[in-house]
Amino acid sequence: MANTIFMIHGMTAGGWIWENYRQFFEQKGYTCITPTMRHHDRDPKAPPHPELGTTSLSDYVNDLETEIRKLPDKPVIMGHSMGGLITQILGSRGLGSALVLLCPAPPAGIPMFEWSAIKGTWRSMKFGFWKKPLKQRYEDVKYSVLNLTPEDEGKALYDRLGYESGRAMWEIGFWFFDARETTYVEESKITCPVLVIAGGQDRILPASVIKKIARKYQAKATYKEFPDHAHNILLEPGWEGVTEYIQEWLESASEGNQL
Repeated sequence: MANTIFMIHGMTAGGWIWENYRQFFEQKGYTCITPTMRHHDRDPKAPPHPELGTTSLSDYVNDLETEIRKLPDKPVIMGHSMGGLITQILGSRGLGSALVLLCPAPPAGIPMFEWSAIKGTWRSMKFGFWKKPLKQRYEDVKYSVLNLTPEDEGKALYDRLGYESGRAMWEIGFWFFDARETTYVEESKITCPVLVIAGGQDRILPASVIKKIARKYQAKATYKEFPDHAHNILLEPGWEGVTEYIQEWLESASEGNQL
């Protein structure tokens, strides 16, 4: 059984976002690795790194691939939101013993133009956003990501969030214009088990989108929807139920000699 979990955070966050999950899985005997992506380690109150706006999703992927290849064995790769898309790309490179996708951003070919997703992000996407660092207003994050997070916890979390690459956001949201096919994933190259988790009240990546990701990986994928969770599934009240389900799935895959 793979006993290392490589956890990949989403947009504007850092490795710290995994603190609850890390503690849970370490108590179960796993080794957890929670890297912070390139240019995401700055003080949220400070100006963003000058190169962040033009950093590609491929830069994040390649950085993380380098770290995974240093490990003695293939880890379980677990990703949230943008990190879930990166997890799929890394999985297609044969780097994971299993993939756990939590409210993942979709790869190229799966549209995400749901009204709730547009409502939560459109104010960030002014002309030229694809070459600038971006940060959403609290009101937009509250609507799209923190809709089930208590107000005081949501404000404290927002204060810890930084900026994100406009280029990476463009590559994810406007993949049909990207000649480099940055977010393309060839599903046949993912041969390990895949767990795809959706939040039934997720507004920025609704369950209707997440189901399409699960269908992409067909027999290799297990789909699970948590009706009482939204996008902030790592920190929302009741997150323990999600980690317990993941642990049971990992144990089942191990017993079936899939890991």
